[in-house]
Amino acid sequence: MRAMMATHARPGRVDWIGVRPARLGPMIALEEVEIGPSGLADDHARAGRRAVTLIQAEHLPVIAALAGVAAVEPAQLRRNILISGINLLALRKGRMALGGAVLEITGPAAPCSRMEAALGPGGFNAMRGHGGWCAAVVVPGRVAVGDAVRPVPS
Repeated sequence: MRAMMATHARPGRVDWIGVRPARLGPMIALEEVEIGPSGLADDHARAGRRAVTLIQAEHLPVIAALAGVAAVEPAQLRRNILISGINLLALRKGRMALGGAVLEITGPAAPCSRMEAALGPGGFNAMRGHGGWCAAVVVPGRVAVGDAVRPVPS
């Protein structure tokens, strides 16, 4: 069982990066960012187990369908990094390398009430179970769109 849980079909990929300079401010998309000990440079203050938020690209069409909208853009969901190609749930409580950084997924990122405004009525519930993940910074480093995402042994 342990070997199966450690095996992934292929590496993932960083598809989008965003920061919020202010807590309720708009997301700003970036091509690359420095991840420091307490999170992404120029992102509002967060640290520890919630330093970085991640979301699975494959969940965006599901969220859109559940919200009754044609499409969902990563900035609407207010997560820092959009990942595709590797199952983030399978990496829970594990470490992953992306660019020059190593993150440890610490737990789910619950949707916030702002999803009703972003996605319309029912947006909060559309995000439940698809809201992404929180991560702590293990090794700071630079991350860019297109970087590979790979599991790292703890």
